[in-house]
Amino acid sequence: MVEKESKKKWNFEGNFHGEQKTASPPITVRGILYMIMRSLNKDDDRPIIPLGHGDPSAFPCFRTSAAAEDAVVDALRSARYNSYSPTVGILPARRAIAGYLSHDLPYNLSPDDVYLTVGCSNAIEVIIEALARPGANILVPRPGFPYYDVRAACSNLEVRHYDLLPDKGWEVDLEAVEALSDENTVAMVIINPGNPCGNVHSPQHLEKIAEKARKLGILVIADEVYEQITFGSTNFVPMAAFAATVPVITLGSISKRWTVPGWRLGWLVTCDPTAALKNSGLIERITECLEVTTDPATFIQAAIPQILEKTKEEFYSNIIAILRRCADICFDRLQEIPCITCPSKPEGSMFLMVKLNLELLDDIGDDMEFCIKLAEEESVVVLPGVAVGMKNWLRVTFACDHSCLEDGLGRMKAFYQRHAKKH
Repeated sequence: MVEKESKKKWNFEGNFHGEQKTASPPITVRGILYMIMRSLNKDDDRPIIPLGHGDPSAFPCFRTSAAAEDAVVDALRSARYNSYSPTVGILPARRAIAGYLSHDLPYNLSPDDVYLTVGCSNAIEVIIEALARPGANILVPRPGFPYYDVRAACSNLEVRHYDLLPDKGWEVDLEAVEALSDENTVAMVIINPGNPCGNVHSPQHLEKIAEKARKLGILVIADEVYEQITFGSTNFVPMAAFAATVPVITLGSISKRWTVPGWRLGWLVTCDPTAALKNSGLIERITECLEVTTDPATFIQAAIPQILEKTKEEFYSNIIAILRRCADICFDRLQEIPCITCPSKPEGSMFLMVKLNLELLDDIGDDMEFCIKLAEEESVVVLPGVAVGMKNWLRVTFACDHSCLEDGLGRMKAFYQRHAKKH
């Protein structure tokens, strides 16, 4: 039997046009949160505690750097960036991002490797559409970020879910990846640091992922929107460090590290030091997809070189210190709630996943009902695990003011005590 790694062609090569299978669009995080927020009790005078989504920018302690604000003001007032942007983004911004990402790599990226997008969500849209072709499938983590499922459904690209292993620090189940893969698999997605799990993959595990993808002849899409946001024992290493083994498409943005999700500036980067992508047609397809989507605001693009160059290390270290304390508070307080189990303490991003023990609750049937009643009774919003592929789990965001977080987790404990089964 011929090993998959002996193929002469990567699976992502081929015809990128033609009719595809249709599928029903899956649920979205935003849609689920809107539904839960409709359950909020308007007569509750207490503030709403937002532990459901990863946008800490509303809290003063997470205000972006002065350098970032000054960069945008300078670009806007220069009157040099009021025109349309090139399809791939303006050159100074692409050059700055290439240099920024190259710091952690054993090779240098070129500005031509960088494509600017309207946040990381747009980068996901572009790469999914670029890879879609008749009969193709893509491997996506479970739990994961459901926007991949949504965009794949829109492009008629089949999604196959591989599991992350909670008892192994949410590592990728590499045996499942191989079992799910076939000749029509074009890529696998990894999210590191992890949303929704708060894990950070070790370099040893990333190397194993690269070797597995190489064997299967598929590229790796590395969603690194939370890059460098780590506060545990495992440091962030970019997947592109292993691009000599397997081609990597890196997705990222300024949204999380600079806490400016509303600025909508992201990137898609082809990390391909061995030129495996060169003749595949994928790069041309990426450009084609960018030509039919909108561009990030030109003055935000123009601010990028100054943002990357002048943001002080003190800003980054302060954000990490706040998140480390938030993670400690969240992990410790959640362990005081008997119906909730935390598999591991988060080491990165702004989230953790916890398991619900419904047998300890008297009148709650699943994670969705738990979240709806929690919002109604305590004005606390968390995300049910079903939204990220894990029924009867919860995704909890800890990126908020410390006192707000303590308040919200205290209300969750009171909610449990009110609904606990009487023995």
